[in-house]
Amino acid sequence: MEQTQSELEYVGFWPRMLASLVDSVLQLLVIIPIMLAVYGRAYWQDDRLFKGFSGVLFEWVFPLAATLAFWLLTQSSPGKMMIGAKIADAKTGADPRPFQLAVRYIGYFVSAFALCLGFIWVAFDNKKQGWHDKMAGTVVVRRKKRGR
Repeated sequence: MEQTQSELEYVGFWPRMLASLVDSVLQLLVIIPIMLAVYGRAYWQDDRLFKGFSGVLFEWVFPLAATLAFWLLTQSSPGKMMIGAKIADAKTGADPRPFQLAVRYIGYFVSAFALCLGFIWVAFDNKKQGWHDKMAGTVVVRRKKRGR
């Protein structure tokens, strides 16, 4: 990481919520047209969690691969890039290791499981870590705004 710790700030709940929303919309803009092309309108009426090979591929594998690819290559996601944020190792401030990023992705499911309390935790934590960050030993940081 190029910046020193004094130039960085932890990114809080609302900016991270906005980044997550942007990431989700971008993924849906890719996934929904493909799923409609494969399954047609019946896609919306199918209540199964797994809708066949294409469903698993585009609803589960693609989001995993796209998210991890962005994290590995940029330590960020499109939404985090928009707010100037990056994922960093919580102890060193360096780029997180691939294993940390994989644990962080799995941690998203843990954070969501208990009524999204793991994500809401970001609002109350000193380092603005969600449960997924705590599990992986990561933080989300960005350059401090001038005048702070």
